[in-house]
Amino acid sequence: MANLDWSQCPAVESVPDRVSGAWVLKGTRMPVSTIFENLEAGANIDDIMEWYDGLDRELVKAVIEFAARSLDKAPACAS
Repeated sequence: MANLDWSQCPAVESVPDRVSGAWVLKGTRMPVSTIFENLEAGANIDDIMEWYDGLDRELVKAVIEFAARSLDKAPACAS
């Protein structure tokens, strides 16, 4: 998957002193990458919500939807 511009996703933040500046769900220490690693391993949103107490389901869904919408955009052509 191409690198996404997570700065355009309102559900995430990158704070230098939190999780080494990784993109995390807003207000948490949950790295965005962990969500996708779990999905890749076969988990669903319900599993993630059960395994990681205190997450906001809407933030998790927003991250997944942002990634999906980003994949729908036409790639920039190199000249």
